[in-house]
Amino acid sequence: MPGVIRTRVGYAGGEKSNPTYHNLGNHTETIQIDYDPQKISYERLLQVFWQSHDPTTQSSMTQYRSILFFHDEEQRRLAEESRKEWEETTGRTIATDFRPSSIFWRAEDYHQKYYLRRHADLLRELTAVYPDADDFTDSTVAARLNGFMGGNGTAEILCEEIDGYGLSPQGREKLLVYVTGASEACPG
Repeated sequence: MPGVIRTRVGYAGGEKSNPTYHNLGNHTETIQIDYDPQKISYERLLQVFWQSHDPTTQSSMTQYRSILFFHDEEQRRLAEESRKEWEETTGRTIATDFRPSSIFWRAEDYHQKYYLRRHADLLRELTAVYPDADDFTDSTVAARLNGFMGGNGTAEILCEEIDGYGLSPQGREKLLVYVTGASEACPG
């Protein structure tokens, strides 16, 4: 989504230090999003949050519970308002837990940029530019490509941004074909 700068997957909400996927303690798998509020609002991110999963059911497993971490009282207020609007619109009750932000522990490298990792050719290009795993995870380009590979974004947005990704001609063509179905989908 335009305005999303970077994303990271990880664990939050529990007491265990340095949790891992196989030793999670009482943490929940979660995502951390950095965004530009001049380009996308917190309210819009909340809409995507409600639409991207079923917030009306709560997993019996802490690892998979529906939870939203807010960073300040304004975010809490906006989240509560959006929950109420969603419930009124759908006629369904949201079971999502709201909590103040806690320590966010990054998931292991192999969990980061899941959709992009399924495309070895594009992954190779980006890891050549970002050989450090944290730099790769924090890369806006990796976040954008991961989103497109996950089926998010439009051909129009891709065409507006693709020249800024620093891809080789082959990488550019592969990305265009994957997202739009055609290697020459962008005008010009």
